[in-house]
Amino acid sequence: MTAPSTFGLSSEARNLHWLLTNLVEEVPGLLSVAVVSSDGLLLLSSDPGRNEAARTGLEEKRKGPRGSAADLATIVSGIGSLTVGAAKLMDFGSVKHTMVAMDEGNVFIMSISDGSLLGVHGSAECDMSVVAYHMALFVGRAGHVLTPELRTELRKSLETTEAGEPAAPTDTVSAATGGTR
Repeated sequence: MTAPSTFGLSSEARNLHWLLTNLVEEVPGLLSVAVVSSDGLLLLSSDPGRNEAARTGLEEKRKGPRGSAADLATIVSGIGSLTVGAAKLMDFGSVKHTMVAMDEGNVFIMSISDGSLLGVHGSAECDMSVVAYHMALFVGRAGHVLTPELRTELRKSLETTEAGEPAAPTDTVSAATGGTR
């Protein structure tokens, strides 16, 4: 699993891609990783190539979300929303992390400071404590840089990648000032 090309992205976006790639490479048993915005949009994924492979039918049978990082993002967003609602009903404060253990895999979800979520799909054999530790490292490193401008840049980068277009170079001054200098 590798992160998508970071050509033309700001240094903050490239750093997040690097952090995600590092998470995937450091933790044995991870099948897919996604960062989802507070409104449920996929911002960053460990497996952008799965989208194309699923569309063309080139993939063999594999375990996990059906064909794209968008599937994991949907799962993460839905579970995240459900647990936030439950926490509000119980009046126990904010949700820090959620784990769903299944016969053949696990889904881990951790809140990022701005309401975004980090979701990980791991095999049944992965060590849950190692996954949680590395997720916490990612959240600690990524939480303070995931600004509204960076979320917009990541979303646009994913949209152009999914459309088959190369990512456009980012003008960080323009993005930060709303297009004016």
